[in-house]
Amino acid sequence: MQFDTKIAVVIRTDLQAWQKLNVAAFLTSGIAAAFPECVGEPYEDASGTAYHALIGQPILIYGADGPALSRALDRALTRNVKPAVYTEDMFKTTHDAANREAVRAVARNELNLVGLAVRAERKVIDKIVDGLKFHG
Repeated sequence: MQFDTKIAVVIRTDLQAWQKLNVAAFLTSGIAAAFPECVGEPYEDASGTAYHALIGQPILIYGADGPALSRALDRALTRNVKPAVYTEDMFKTTHDAANREAVRAVARNELNLVGLAVRAERKVIDKIVDGLKFHG
């Protein structure tokens, strides 16, 4: 099935494994919250056990260093694509409000990005992530 949109997550490659997984989880939750239409129907197994719905389209995960992450952020914003972001300072917080404060305290060009996620038309996403490789 071909989707009109793409979801791309870009994660800094020098993070520890648990950090990468944490960042990916938080960023994809931001996409689901911003685009509820991308969430499919709930699941159920053959025994009748109900499970939560998931995002109903592929999520492409890319790796990048700090400068490449900043470049992807700039590319998204110049194309009017609002990203979900995760900064290194957010690893030091313990709740959602503190996460927002950690981002609010830093100017955009000084954010220490560790990840971002975007959803947009396929060609737009291709331009945002141009030059990035899938995360290994």
